[in-house]
Amino acid sequence: MKYSRIAVRLFEREGEDVFYDPVYHGRTLKVFGMDEWPGKILQYFVERYREIGYGTVVFDTTGTFPEEGFDTVIKVEDGKGTGLDPLVLASEGIIDGYTAATIIQTVYGLDRTLTERLYADFLAGKAGSVPEAAKSENKYAEVILESYTPLDEAFYRGKPPEFGDNILVNLGETYSITLAGMAFLVVSAAIRKRRNVMVGVNDAAVLAYTTAGSAAVPLITRPLRRRVTVLATQYAVESIMNLSGPSLLLYHDPDTQSVVYEANGVPPGPMRKHVHKGQAAFIYRTPETIDVEWGEISL
Repeated sequence: MKYSRIAVRLFEREGEDVFYDPVYHGRTLKVFGMDEWPGKILQYFVERYREIGYGTVVFDTTGTFPEEGFDTVIKVEDGKGTGLDPLVLASEGIIDGYTAATIIQTVYGLDRTLTERLYADFLAGKAGSVPEAAKSENKYAEVILESYTPLDEAFYRGKPPEFGDNILVNLGETYSITLAGMAFLVVSAAIRKRRNVMVGVNDAAVLAYTTAGSAAVPLITRPLRRRVTVLATQYAVESIMNLSGPSLLLYHDPDTQSVVYEANGVPPGPMRKHVHKGQAAFIYRTPETIDVEWGEISL
């Protein structure tokens, strides 16, 4: 059944269309599948939401997501600049200064007192960028430098991105999971208050593995009206499965399918139907029950 205009058709079952409706099912959809299936379903959702005028923000760890239709493409490559310096973004008014300070706190392990000092120095014009903060004589610089590398230095270089309505963050060219997590966190902070937007992540489990990445997940999954988040992954890990919201199970290994069913509270028996190639199971909860819909999905 379709409840709102932002519902997206998933497949047909017994002559009736099955929809994912964020208003009814939950505004974060978790997608589990192997090989290319998570990326394909993410492209499908991007196309559907653009049709109704929604902006799209996509974080892609595979480097294969098409760039067509995006106003801003941010490529993260080892040793190259991205312009994603949180303090510079705060100076440009893209994020606020305290958010910038807490991003640095998360990435480099500052305590509360040092974070407050960094924020105060930013307000006083003494810390206009992360490299500048790392070279200062304050105590927070010592903590930052404990894990600050030349890769970090290069990452922060460059002019800040434009942050248009449609943003693609291409993480497929970096081997550093740390840099990928940093980019995920900074961009998530920049777009966290947007409405009329669909946020897509592939691979969500990989990005949530780092401290910075795990801090980004709540920013884009906090329920907001007129925002939809699709977290696609090949991995059935607790950091993603335990998030509230429905699940779309695509073709995967039988034991992985079992884990996803179990995490969603689906009881053993006929409700745990095996999902074959080209099929999908849509698992969602209501306050009264757990429902599972199956069908053929075309991607």
